[in-house]
Amino acid sequence: MKTLDYYVVDVFTDSRYKGNQLSVVYIDEELDINQYYDISREFGYSETSFVNYSTTENVFKVRSFTQAKHEVIGAGHNLLGAVCLALLKKWDIFKGQGTQPWVMIKDDKIPLKITGQGDLPYVGMKQRPAQIVRTVPTELIAQAIGLSVDDLNLNGWDINIVKTEVAHLMVPVKNRELLKKAISNKSLLKEASAKFGFEGCYLFTTDHPDTSILAEARFFNPGIGIDEDPATGTAAGPLAGYLEKLGHINKDADFQILQGEHVNQPSIIHVKVVNDGVWVSGSSVIVMEGKLYL
Repeated sequence: MKTLDYYVVDVFTDSRYKGNQLSVVYIDEELDINQYYDISREFGYSETSFVNYSTTENVFKVRSFTQAKHEVIGAGHNLLGAVCLALLKKWDIFKGQGTQPWVMIKDDKIPLKITGQGDLPYVGMKQRPAQIVRTVPTELIAQAIGLSVDDLNLNGWDINIVKTEVAHLMVPVKNRELLKKAISNKSLLKEASAKFGFEGCYLFTTDHPDTSILAEARFFNPGIGIDEDPATGTAAGPLAGYLEKLGHINKDADFQILQGEHVNQPSIIHVKVVNDGVWVSGSSVIVMEGKLYL
């Protein structure tokens, strides 16, 4: 019977049992697609990452899947957790790469920046520059998240689809109390996602008493089987890029986004907009490891 090593890490946090849970499975070779689906469903987290080091390509490769048989791309918690795990386990995944480390998520090359934060690795993932794709009607989204049109009036900002690698919907919410009251109507969100061409719905407010927090956010993505995600790097990057385009923040400055409070898994996502992209950064901690039987 073949076995695989697996790990569970909490991502975008420096404390166990906080952040976004991620299962990571080390594989020697590609699995059958149904094995990816079955293992991801068995773990039951929002995403499961499968990793291996390719000696022919000299690169650490990651593939990630949701419980709903959807393959996830982009530089999010699925990639950050996998890279942090490799560093914590002291796997030599950057040999022969020179001064700029990078990894592959499916077919995309993601540049990294590796530093330390206490005993934990601190990993930055570089996303592409943010692009505003299109505006979505406020009335439609208000109904899909159980709020009123007026509840979504934050500084007069529109509800826009914004993309770095993955196109997500940026939904401004007036304050934290209303953010807390939002409820995902799965069928309406799925309809809107299919009609307008976005993946997840990223609700955010800049109304936070802690001035070190740029925004507090919640993420709904029922179309790929995620009811509410505690930390979403592929949405935090577009949000930072969007706020920079709105003139709310400056380039080359570090900011923090708080997510996961409403599912009791608070996560801190660090973001920085630069001329050629958006850096999304954070730490991870290992909480479990064991053997998986195929």
